[in-house]
Amino acid sequence: MAVKEILAGMPWWVKWVAIPLIALLVFGGLITSVLTFVVGLLFKLLVFVALVGGLIYVVRKFTSSSTSRGDW
Repeated sequence: MAVKEILAGMPWWVKWVAIPLIALLVFGGLITSVLTFVVGLLFKLLVFVALVGGLIYVVRKFTSSSTSRGDW
């Protein structure tokens, strides 16, 4: 309740510009680290899905061509 009373007397630019900028300065490194981790994890997940999909494609292609020939 006290924070609302303190912020009620402040100009709009303090609430909407100065306080977020201070938060970015203080927590900017943490935010950057978390975003870097999440983007890296998503990239690794995308690579994993692509490799598994490629493996499944190659295995199906190989097994369908080998069973249709009948010489194995």
